[in-house]
Amino acid sequence: MKDKNSIKKTLVFLTAQRKAPKYTIIIPILIYAMFYVGMIFAGRSEGSLTIFGEPLQIASLTGVFSALGNLCLVIMVLKYDKLGFIISMIILSVQYPSLIVWIAVRHNMQGVPGFFTNTFTLIMIVIIYRNHRKMENDQRRMQDLFEQTATALVNAIDAKDTYTKGHSSRVAEYSRRLAELNYKSPKECDEVYYTALLHDVGKIGVPSTIINKAGKLTAEEYELVKNHPVLGAQILETISEYPYLSIGAHYHHERYDGKGYPEGLKGEEIPEIARIVGVADAYDAMTSIRSYRDPIPQDRVREEIVKGAGTQFDPEYARLMLHLIDVDTEYEMQERAQAGISDRKKQLTIGEYRSACVAGILINSFATTLRMAISSDDEAAGIAPVPSIILFDSLDGLFHSTERDIADMVYFEYGELWFDGRYTVGGARKIEVKVEETGAPDVELNGEYKLEAVRVSDHARLRIIGKNRTVEAVIALPDKSRFMYIGLTGEHCMISDLSSEKAEAETSADSIPRIAEEISYIKGPAGDVPNVQVDGFRTDASQGIEIRDGLKIAFHAMSLPTARLVWHCPFVDVFCSDDGLVDGANYRDLALARLDGECWEYDPDCFVKNHVVEHHDFPGWDAWMEYNHKGYDAVVTFKVKDNDLMIITDNCGILVKNTVEMNGIGRPVYAAITGDEVAVTNIRVE
Repeated sequence: MKDKNSIKKTLVFLTAQRKAPKYTIIIPILIYAMFYVGMIFAGRSEGSLTIFGEPLQIASLTGVFSALGNLCLVIMVLKYDKLGFIISMIILSVQYPSLIVWIAVRHNMQGVPGFFTNTFTLIMIVIIYRNHRKMENDQRRMQDLFEQTATALVNAIDAKDTYTKGHSSRVAEYSRRLAELNYKSPKECDEVYYTALLHDVGKIGVPSTIINKAGKLTAEEYELVKNHPVLGAQILETISEYPYLSIGAHYHHERYDGKGYPEGLKGEEIPEIARIVGVADAYDAMTSIRSYRDPIPQDRVREEIVKGAGTQFDPEYARLMLHLIDVDTEYEMQERAQAGISDRKKQLTIGEYRSACVAGILINSFATTLRMAISSDDEAAGIAPVPSIILFDSLDGLFHSTERDIADMVYFEYGELWFDGRYTVGGARKIEVKVEETGAPDVELNGEYKLEAVRVSDHARLRIIGKNRTVEAVIALPDKSRFMYIGLTGEHCMISDLSSEKAEAETSADSIPRIAEEISYIKGPAGDVPNVQVDGFRTDASQGIEIRDGLKIAFHAMSLPTARLVWHCPFVDVFCSDDGLVDGANYRDLALARLDGECWEYDPDCFVKNHVVEHHDFPGWDAWMEYNHKGYDAVVTFKVKDNDLMIITDNCGILVKNTVEMNGIGRPVYAAITGDEVAVTNIRVE
């Protein structure tokens, strides 16, 4: 408990220091205007104004405005810091020429008081600015100290569990994204982030032997683990300035159906901030390494989120989590397994052929450069290393060799390339290799290497650059839909000092020589707009069609051969742009309706109501996916009434009606056909 109390004191102190001064600021623009008008008239006339029957000299009135104006300059410095200081200097600099001219023309001392007044104001503003900057720097340092201390605390907690390294940081980032998707303010998003970052602080009171136990926990051990939300709340509740921290820690294991712990809260009885953290926490738990399993693939995690919506999870935040999964087309929101990205600097020893493999490194149009050192795993015996690269795709980005894992992870191997230029072709359509000897033959393949890899569309290029040899390979992939990973392996190798970097700009398609014709599934007849092939989540879209009441868009849809999931189907994108094109000028994404029934809004001015009806003859989702693979003719109907847009389609036994409530759009709205791993042809507008 000593640790718990010290944590309390540290966090209370640091968060108290973060309290920033609050200023109620009103910038009286009118005062500035009247101040300058007063200066002009005071310099040109001896006139006066009558207020409440009493004469008031304009020069006197100018003095009042001058004082108020100078006060406003001080306030601007306090409120706007550097910007306010610059504006204040500009305004004061405008006044000095007027005062100097006044003295020179009138040959008297009437302007001297104003001169000294403004000089004094200038000095005061400089002093205030310097003190204000110092105070803000102090606050920034305390903010940094708070963040560093909180992060250090979280790292210490994560370190208790060998299999949850980085868990809290990932949950914090996912939680922030969920809050942003639900249009929370920046302040609210920060609150969600720090709440999620500290949500597991109570694990500090759970014995490490229990946290790291490989087998099933006993009932008593499980009760200790279930107590960590209560311990976390006790640690954080004394920070009265930030009550949300303890709320998130206390309730993040509650379930929407009331079957969670520690209090069994139900539905919206659970604080919203805890409902956000709850779904983010569950997602990371499923996509992270555990002692008893590797990360669960994204598509299976998605199914679990769908099943848990309304039972384990708040349905709204479950829906937003599904959206994050869908747009994470490169599976970046998951932890990599052993010998992976986080462990690249560690040494990997490969004895027998393919006995170990560095976790897959995703290759895309942003070129990847790897650097490494290759040596023998048994130099004393004089055994030469034989390094190689496996080119593959799998759901978890890992190399697999057992039949069960190959089936479960949909493992697909394109081929293998050795550092000496040898290669084998697996599922790739074609591989061409060129070897350039740049010195004496590097028979033993020891030394430092640079590997350059890039993939554009259905072609990829690899260059292995060593001291005495450069190997370049061009690979024609079987399609554009699958991912391509590379895994470093071989035989009798020791791989060390592995590092990677990613190019900031995409590689152009013509930079890789084409060695096989492009695979296309849209060579059929075109309708009113060109056909479109969508190889991944919304990677392409048809031309926009302006929506009007009664509009019908008919088309032929067919899932690509690689499609294996329910949501690999056509989507309807509702948007507006100046030129009617997706991603066109001033593009604004409003809503997305999928033909499998899911729908969500992208814009804060839109709200979606989703209604799906399964007909009595609905054959089930497996049959529905097969229906999509065979191809079918679809019709999407649009109905418009006031600000409501209804999107209706009926295919293979399911009727989908999505209503999009739009407010304040104020310009034409368009529809485009897009999707995920689907070919759309013969698009007709009725």
